[in-house]
Amino acid sequence: MEALVATAIGLMTASGIYLILRLRAFPVILGLSMLTYAVNVFIFASGRLAIDMPPVLVHDGSGYTDPLPQALVLTAIVISFGMTAVIVMMALGSFLEAGNDKIEMTDEATSGEDVR
Repeated sequence: MEALVATAIGLMTASGIYLILRLRAFPVILGLSMLTYAVNVFIFASGRLAIDMPPVLVHDGSGYTDPLPQALVLTAIVISFGMTAVIVMMALGSFLEAGNDKIEMTDEATSGEDVR
């Protein structure tokens, strides 16, 4: 089970980095979302993968699931949803102003001088 989760985290991270390097607004947003999902699964898995265990300590001491990673992931999901909405609105505004969603990575000086 741990190998499957580790492979899923690795694949989500790799696809997120690939999409971020595409230099288009929509794939960059998807790439950031994929990286967010990978981090969320990593944090969730750090609380140990326990199946059919209660989320708090019980009196018989048979075991429990740590609730802290679950709370952290829930908070991260809410924050990432809000940030994704902000980034989508920025990308939409950029698309409406420029007419395309290409992300320019050139370093041109506005005054005509060569800045190094």
